[in-house]
Amino acid sequence: MFSVIGVGDNTVDRYLHLGKMFPGGNAVNVAVHARRMGCRAAYLGWIANDPHGRLVYQALMDEEIDLSHSRMVEGKGAFCEITLRNGDRIFGKYSEGVCSQIQLDQQDLEFISGFDLVHTSVYSHLDDQIEGLASHSRKLSYDFSQEWDKATLKKIIPCVHFALISNPAESIMTNEDLINFAATLGFAKLLITNGEEGAVFFDGRDLFRQEIKEISGVVDTLGAGDAFASRFMVHYLNDASAPEALENAAEAAAQACMYYGAFGHGTPIYLRKEDS
Repeated sequence: MFSVIGVGDNTVDRYLHLGKMFPGGNAVNVAVHARRMGCRAAYLGWIANDPHGRLVYQALMDEEIDLSHSRMVEGKGAFCEITLRNGDRIFGKYSEGVCSQIQLDQQDLEFISGFDLVHTSVYSHLDDQIEGLASHSRKLSYDFSQEWDKATLKKIIPCVHFALISNPAESIMTNEDLINFAATLGFAKLLITNGEEGAVFFDGRDLFRQEIKEISGVVDTLGAGDAFASRFMVHYLNDASAPEALENAAEAAAQACMYYGAFGHGTPIYLRKEDS
């Protein structure tokens, strides 16, 4: 059975207008979507022993995610306040919480080495540990989101198999400079998402483009990119062609827009006095 582990960030997205909060986080979301595809999936991270963290923990248990190497720690869970405008997410106040304190030990790295795909992100605060993580990963993917510059790319890309970059401010046809720069760093695969303009995938030789799926009744775009990335990488690493994997990924992203939160599991909001 193909296996995926998300390492690093977890959070709670607080939808104040709904009075609900939903579990999420890039590393969490990729693991959950992989499990929903039938993969063996795990999450390794620091989870707060507070209502936010307990929501994350219970949702992952319900999704049959292996949490055997995650830690429940004292402190505050990460959160982000979300509002929606025509279905598109708008981020407000946020706090990184205890998940930003993650430090991997040798047992963690040995556990990670048993998975076919290891996924982390810029929000996982593992950049200073990326070389150790890479040396214990069969395949390592890293999501830069929109938090990237050339210095960051230069540090991380040589360590990873998949570099995932969000570039929504640019036309999908203006990614050439980004691809050319990344190619000088010795990376293997580059997946760039461009919002409503779709995505491009560069495998080191050929460039593939994927348009978004036109759907009606969009509820929430939060987590669609993580659904796209997870579906694409799992299919691609299981010998699907790039066009086939991209098509499947676009379908997963469209499905993720049909419910609130990154993968559901909404619960009445817990609002700490100091965070209000």
